[in-house]
Amino acid sequence: MGKKITVSVIKADVGGYVGHSAMHPDLIEEANNRLEGAQHQEKIIDYHVTACGDDLELIMTHRNGTDNRDIHQMSWEIFESCSDTAHRLGLYGAGQDLLSDAFSGNIRGMGPGVAEMEFEERESEPILIFLADKTSAGAWNLPLYKMFADPFNTAGLAISPSMHAGFRFEVHDVKNHKRIIFDAPEELYDLLVFIGAAGQYLIKSIYTKDNEIGAVSSTERLALIAGKYVGKDDPALVVRCQGKFPAVGEALEPFTMPQIVEGWMRGSHYGPLMPVPVQQATPSRFDGPPRVIALGFQLAGGHLVGPRDMFDDPGFDRAREKTNELSDLLRRHGPFEPHRLPMEAMEYTTLPDVMKKLEGRWEPLD
Repeated sequence: MGKKITVSVIKADVGGYVGHSAMHPDLIEEANNRLEGAQHQEKIIDYHVTACGDDLELIMTHRNGTDNRDIHQMSWEIFESCSDTAHRLGLYGAGQDLLSDAFSGNIRGMGPGVAEMEFEERESEPILIFLADKTSAGAWNLPLYKMFADPFNTAGLAISPSMHAGFRFEVHDVKNHKRIIFDAPEELYDLLVFIGAAGQYLIKSIYTKDNEIGAVSSTERLALIAGKYVGKDDPALVVRCQGKFPAVGEALEPFTMPQIVEGWMRGSHYGPLMPVPVQQATPSRFDGPPRVIALGFQLAGGHLVGPRDMFDDPGFDRAREKTNELSDLLRRHGPFEPHRLPMEAMEYTTLPDVMKKLEGRWEPLD
């Protein structure tokens, strides 16, 4: 057995162009230059830099394991450098995801989103990296459930001997900082009790029954870290495919349904999640609708062969059309629920500052 490969996806909003809609090419270039230097110094094996909306996405492979200080510090310094470039260009919200003034050993809890997994690379190792913008970390719950627990989506759960035993789900309670493990299909109903409440209970990772990692997501909730609204979570997700895991087509299939997710404008609205090619991951209508991209790679000795732009496919045209129909319907609700989030979910948005001004004007009923 060879030494394990680590795939690290670390992302941050370091400045939008224009507004919150896209990424300025100078920031991509800055990140590329720095990761090229790291590759030459053999700190990493390979890398790919991309953007989803106004989020800078660093995709890296290395042999240092997850939560490695050097990899995290390097990523933090790249975000700081790109934030300086964003300030110079006058970009919107420059450095908004950098919630600390100094790196403290691990990038988790400092603002950026992190999805990392370590595994023995197979002879053929296809992986999908999903990146979303204008939505929250809970947006992966439904797709992950469909990929790894729903035989109507993933035929392999029923007909493939390597998948028939099901999978193990690690779920995080991000408000109370707890976690729990559910086995599917044995505890399917118990799992659904919690992951349906995607604002609090998030699927962090999924394993085979013999504990081989199959998927990992970023579960950082910016508002819970900062104690106030500073931007949307815009999460990342890494999924291994084929063999004992869902086929590539099974992992993509959940996104043919534009599920309703929280986020969109000011993180205060529900909207449909639109699967788009990378070049269309530039949300502008009401800062949306929320977007998701999928990059496909084959790993070869840790090298990223790719990417393939997996949603650049007419097979997802209907999902995009339905997203626009749903967006029309929800937008016509204006500030009314169900377009705007319910009051209990608005605690970490900009609304509390408005409500605070009116506290003294409420009178008791007779």
